[in-house]
Amino acid sequence: MSDADAASEVADAADATGSLAEIEVPADPLAGHPASAYFWGHVAGSGDVSDGGIEVVANDEESAQVLAAVAGGDLEHDTTTREYAHDTSITRTEDEYTLTIDSDNGNESGLLGRSGALGLPVDGRGNYRFGAFSEYDRELLRGLLEGCGTICFKSSSGTVGISFVHDDRALLECVQELIDDCPIETPYDELSETSSGGYWFGVDDAVALEFGTWLYDDCEETGLFAPSRRRKLERSLEQAEAYDE
Repeated sequence: MSDADAASEVADAADATGSLAEIEVPADPLAGHPASAYFWGHVAGSGDVSDGGIEVVANDEESAQVLAAVAGGDLEHDTTTREYAHDTSITRTEDEYTLTIDSDNGNESGLLGRSGALGLPVDGRGNYRFGAFSEYDRELLRGLLEGCGTICFKSSSGTVGISFVHDDRALLECVQELIDDCPIETPYDELSETSSGGYWFGVDDAVALEFGTWLYDDCEETGLFAPSRRRKLERSLEQAEAYDE
């Protein structure tokens, strides 16, 4: 089903100020649509898909509300302390919002209208199939960045750092392919192993500003973004600009 064929509706998601933002969502969460691309980017980056359902974790309350608006489910809030992937001797404490979508989800035909996990955008080997969202690479990449990416200011060089970290090497290779196809020429590092046993790669510092700006360029229009992550990017960019003065 194409986006043009899928009837869309408007859902409300609470934003960081407590007001409600209107989120346009597709009637079918698997159809090609900006909201479904953003949702599945998050699921791939910080979620788990099984025959029993979907569980996806977000660190931003408004982003979690958006994900729930797109696909339904139940949200739970918790606080967790975890190790940095790059350096397990350092820990951070942060909010966690977990969205759980059970396999029935109030729908007799199964998870999101499908009979099992293989009806979702994954294949039998657990790899994600993002072909339906090919027209919405920016939203898909934004969801992936917010699910398994990091943004920081590098005080040693005065530059912005953008990187992706995940246990699944194949997923990060898919992220690199998406970056290759984006309109911003964006070099990146080779995949490296983290101290915790996963993998990571970083976007070239010289293009991180332009790439990050493109990634969040249209987010206000759609509401498909994590405000805290965009603020982190904006602060990092401001620090980098001040460093050059």
